[in-house]
Amino acid sequence: MSLAPADLIAQFGYAAILIGTFLEGETILILAGFAAHQGLLRLDLAILSAFLGSAAGDQLWFALARYHGRRFLETRPGLAARIAPATRWLERYPTIFVLGFRFVYGIRNVAPIAIGLSAIPTRRFVLLNLCAAALWAGIFGSTGYYFGAAMETMLGDLKAMQLKILAGIALVLLAWFGLRWISKRFF
Repeated sequence: MSLAPADLIAQFGYAAILIGTFLEGETILILAGFAAHQGLLRLDLAILSAFLGSAAGDQLWFALARYHGRRFLETRPGLAARIAPATRWLERYPTIFVLGFRFVYGIRNVAPIAIGLSAIPTRRFVLLNLCAAALWAGIFGSTGYYFGAAMETMLGDLKAMQLKILAGIALVLLAWFGLRWISKRFF
């Protein structure tokens, strides 16, 4: 028995959001918001899943850096070089940095490591991380939802085309993030 794409999204969507935002996130969450507009997911549960995934992922990287970071960085000078700009911002604006790093492409993955290596107390990071994850999940989830509403206004009933639209959006976002990643990594 094969499941239709809508059934797969309904069955595994929240877990995919949780895992996707644990690792990265924006693309997954925007697509989840779009799927919520189409009635495939509940927006509140999509945002909750993204909040949990994002907060947990950043807590993990923070904890690993706090307890193993210096030794780990000594063997990876390239990673240390990528963390240096984040560290400079963190030293100047610690609270704003912790609240805002999710919204800045290019430092999202290294920021929790830089914070873990810093003198910011764990309790403070946990509180700021939870606030920032909630804000981020709400903004990006709602963005995807309202993007779906705008598309429906422009194109009419999207139910008949939802899989093609979701695939197209996913490809465009993945291509955009992929090109940015490649350009930063190799150029």
